[in-house]
Amino acid sequence: MDTVYTQWIEEEERMLILTRRVGETVVIGDDIEITVLGVKGNQVRIGVKAPRDVAVHREEILERIRQEGQLSPVKAAA
Repeated sequence: MDTVYTQWIEEEERMLILTRRVGETVVIGDDIEITVLGVKGNQVRIGVKAPRDVAVHREEILERIRQEGQLSPVKAAA
């Protein structure tokens, strides 16, 4: 079994740093999974499985939604 390197860093919030290989998954809570699907150069392709009631957005899309007033910051964080 490979050793997984984990580290907590301090920022505004805590961030868990994990090393994953293609095909490996990170589980958040009981029902959210993030899987590394591929790596090409400096891009990582991930798959996210989450319940339909959990909003999943790329950061730049979420910012655009907030700017257009379609989503309040409180609801976006939920």
